[in-house]
Amino acid sequence: MRVLHVMAGADAGGAETMMLDGVLALAEAGVDQRVVTRGEKTRIEAIRAAGVPVDEASFDKIWRFPTQAKITRAIKALNPDVIHYWMGRAGMFAPAAYRERSLGWYGGYYKLSRFRNCAWQAGVTKDIARHIVEQGAPAERVSTLHTFAAIEEAAQVSRAEFNTPADAPVVLALARLHWKKGIDTLLDAVAQLPGVYAWIAGSGPLEDELKQRATALGIDDRVRWLGWRTDRAALLGACDAVAFPSRYEPFGTVTVEAWAAGKPLVVADAAGPAATVTNEVNALLVPKDNVDALRDALKRVLEDAELARNLVTNGKRAYEAGFTKQAFVRAAMALYEKIRGGSPEAH
Repeated sequence: MRVLHVMAGADAGGAETMMLDGVLALAEAGVDQRVVTRGEKTRIEAIRAAGVPVDEASFDKIWRFPTQAKITRAIKALNPDVIHYWMGRAGMFAPAAYRERSLGWYGGYYKLSRFRNCAWQAGVTKDIARHIVEQGAPAERVSTLHTFAAIEEAAQVSRAEFNTPADAPVVLALARLHWKKGIDTLLDAVAQLPGVYAWIAGSGPLEDELKQRATALGIDDRVRWLGWRTDRAALLGACDAVAFPSRYEPFGTVTVEAWAAGKPLVVADAAGPAATVTNEVNALLVPKDNVDALRDALKRVLEDAELARNLVTNGKRAYEAGFTKQAFVRAAMALYEKIRGGSPEAH
C-alpha cells in the first residue's frame, strides 16, 4: 500500500496533530508513504525522522501553481494507491486527473465542494459523515475515520516546574486559545474553586485577553500558561482532572487522550464530545457556556474519589474499544484497501 498525505495546516491544532499521529502510526505499520505539507518545522522533522519523505508547499490560494506542481510531482514519484487530503484547504488542490484514488478527510462540517476532486470522503465522526452524504456524496463512498489518542508512556512533569504545590488540585486544559475552546468559561469556574490550579496548555489569538481575564478574576496565582506543548502525556500524568469546555468541537481528541491517560474528564456538550462520551459513565457532560455547571462538575471529580475512579475505568474501556493507535491503523488500512479496490485508474 502506497499513500500520499496532503495537508496545508496551521502550526498547531487538532487536525494537524491527527495527521501527524496517523502518518507515524502507519509508518510503524510499514505503509509506504510520502507527505506534502506546509513548512511547520516540528511536524516536518517528526515525519522525516520516521523515514517518510516530505515535500514542503505554501498552499497559497492566489498563486496556486507551485503547490499544484509539488503535489503532481509527489504523485508521480510515489505512484500512490491513495491520496489522502486532510482538511478542506488541501482538498482544494487535489488534481482532477487522480480523482478516483483521492480521499477527502473532514475535521469539521465543511462543504463538499472543497473536495470536488476527491471521489471518496471520510469524516472524523459519524455525524460529519452524515453531513457529507446530505450534501450529495454517494453513501457507499463516505466513511468515518476518527482520531486516536497518541499517548505514550512518559514521566509526568514536575509540578515544581510550574510553581504548583504538590498537594494542590490541578485541572488541565489542552486547547488553542480561541473563542471556540471556551477557556474563558474555565477561568470563571476556577475562580469559584478556591485552591484549585488551572494549567492551560495552548497558544492562540486570545492569549492576552484570557490572561487579562485571569488577572481581573484575581486568580493569576493559580493559573499557569504553558504555551503549545508536545509533551501531552507528561502533562496529563501530573494533573488531577481534564477540563474540555469547548463551545464548538466536531470531535475532540482531548476526550480520548484523557481516557487513555486515566484522568477524569469534564467536557462541554459541543457536538463531537456530546456524541462520544456517556454522561456520568466515562465523563461528566455539562452545557456549553454554563460556568456554574462546569464549576460543580469539576468540584465533584476533584472531591469524589469513587466517582473519579469510575469515570477513569469506563473511559479506559471506551478508549481501548475504539480509539487506540491499533484501531486507527486497522480502520485506515481497511478504507485505503476499499479505495484501491474501487479505483481502476490507481492500478
